[in-house]
Amino acid sequence: MKMDRVNIRAVVFDLDGLMLNTEDIFDIAGRKLLERRGLEMTDQIHHAMLGRRPAEAFNALKSLTGIQDDLTDLMLETKELFCSIAEHHLATMPGLHEILDIVEQRKLPRAVATSSPRAYMTDLLTRFDLLHRFSVTLTAEDVTYGKPHPEIYLTAAERLGVNPAEMLVLEDSETGTRAAAAAGAFTVSVPNRHTAVGDFSMCTIRVSSLHDEALLSVLHPERFVRNSGIQPV
Repeated sequence: MKMDRVNIRAVVFDLDGLMLNTEDIFDIAGRKLLERRGLEMTDQIHHAMLGRRPAEAFNALKSLTGIQDDLTDLMLETKELFCSIAEHHLATMPGLHEILDIVEQRKLPRAVATSSPRAYMTDLLTRFDLLHRFSVTLTAEDVTYGKPHPEIYLTAAERLGVNPAEMLVLEDSETGTRAAAAAGAFTVSVPNRHTAVGDFSMCTIRVSSLHDEALLSVLHPERFVRNSGIQPV
């Protein structure tokens, strides 16, 4: 796959599963939630919930399982489960700090664009002293349409003062990847074990982790040459 040199002027990070291992924790919490009701988590349910705003994710859960519980009650119960599990298991994803250091060294503006609520994002990023490293943060409350709609990434580009094509977006899910690609961003998909089964054919490049040489090459223009070893999806 041959690619021309790219002019990256800003970088946007998804949150769950990309910066933090929260997908691991949500997976455990979701399974416990369903087990309490005599149900099992399926790939279909899991995929339908990934990358979406909480209300949309839990409406999908209710639709696919037939659960009659109130939406607010389901979200509160899941939050309680999440907090209990996260206390001992929450961590940053491998390579996150190194990527942030590289982006800061290049003096590129940084943003977070997440489908999660602002209070949740603020709490998690504060725990790891990461919040101050982003000049722009966009959450579920800041958009009318959730991912895979491109609104959140179009808004990010506007807030960062760049053309979407000059904005590198890091996403772990198919839903988020679709949103970034639809916005016209340089979209790097970094699937984890929970999201790898998705369709990432619309991304610019797909990498195995935040340590991947292909991603580092994009962030280091002097190392980015034609036929640089970046593998197409």
